[in-house]
Amino acid sequence: MSQQRVLDGRYEVGELIGRGGMADVHLGRDVRLGRSVAIKLLRPDLARDPQFQSRFRREAQAVAGLNHPSIVSVFDTGDQCVVDDVTEPVTVPFIVMEYVDGRTLRDLVRSKELSIDEAIEHTLGVLSALEYSHRAGIVHRDIKPANVMVTPDGGVKVMDFGIARAIADSAATMTQTQAVIGTAQYLSPEQARGETVDARSDLYSAACLLYEMLASRPPFVGDSPVSVAYQHVREVPEPPSRFNPEISSALDGVMLRALQKSRQERFQDAAAFRRALRAARTGVALTPPAPTVPEQD
Repeated sequence: MSQQRVLDGRYEVGELIGRGGMADVHLGRDVRLGRSVAIKLLRPDLARDPQFQSRFRREAQAVAGLNHPSIVSVFDTGDQCVVDDVTEPVTVPFIVMEYVDGRTLRDLVRSKELSIDEAIEHTLGVLSALEYSHRAGIVHRDIKPANVMVTPDGGVKVMDFGIARAIADSAATMTQTQAVIGTAQYLSPEQARGETVDARSDLYSAACLLYEMLASRPPFVGDSPVSVAYQHVREVPEPPSRFNPEISSALDGVMLRALQKSRQERFQDAAAFRRALRAARTGVALTPPAPTVPEQD
C-alpha cells in the first residue's frame, strides 16, 4: 500500500509507527485542523474477514465514548478502498486517534530507567484509566507494557482497546479463538483457562505490568506461551523484592493480593487497587483479608 495517500480527503497517511496483530498504525496529519494524528488501518488480508472487520469497528465504538486524560482519544473513523496487484479491491476500515508523543512502558522497562516511585505512578495512571473504562462497561482485555504510553511530562496513556468488549458481552464464555487473545505474560488465570473475563481480569494484568516495572521481569517466564499461561493458573509468583531488594514489604503485599488466582481474593475494583498502592508508597501495609472457611465435604 502506498505511503502517500489521503483518507476521506482529510487525513494524510505518513510513516509506519506501530504494528500489531490486527492493524498497522501510521503517523498522520489532519489537514483540516492542522494537527498530527495516529491512523490505525486494519491489515488488508484481515479486512476480508467479517469477524475482523467487526472486531476492529468495535474498538472504535468502545473507545469513542471514553473521554479520559489517560485513555488515547478516538477522533474519527472511516473506510478506505485498497487495490493491489494480487487480489480484488477490499474495503479497509481505519481509526483516527490522538497522536501521543512518548515512549511505551515496554521501552522504559527494557531500558531499566524506571524507579519504584515512577513504576507506582505509572500504574496509578493505568488504574485511573481502567476505573473510568470499567465504569463505562468496557474491559480492555490486553493490558501490557506495549499498550501504555508515557508522555515526556510523565503522563500515562492507555491505548489499543482492539480486543475490548462491553462487560455485558463478556458474560459469555470466550470461544477458542478468543481464548488466546492477549499476551501470555499478562494473562489473568481466567483468561488462560478460557473462562469469562471481567474488570478484575484487567486488574490482574495491571498487576503483572507493575511487577515487571518493579522487578525488571514479569511474574512468570517460560519457554513458551503455554508454559507461562500454566504458571498463571497454577504457580505462586515470587515477591518482586526477591529481584529488587529496594521494594518494601508493603508493596510486596499489594502485589500478592493483586496477583491472586481467584478473582474474589484480588482487589475488587481499580479504586481499591489505587488506594492500596498509595498506602504502600508511604509504607502502610494491607490489612490481611479474613481467612476463608474451608467447605465441608
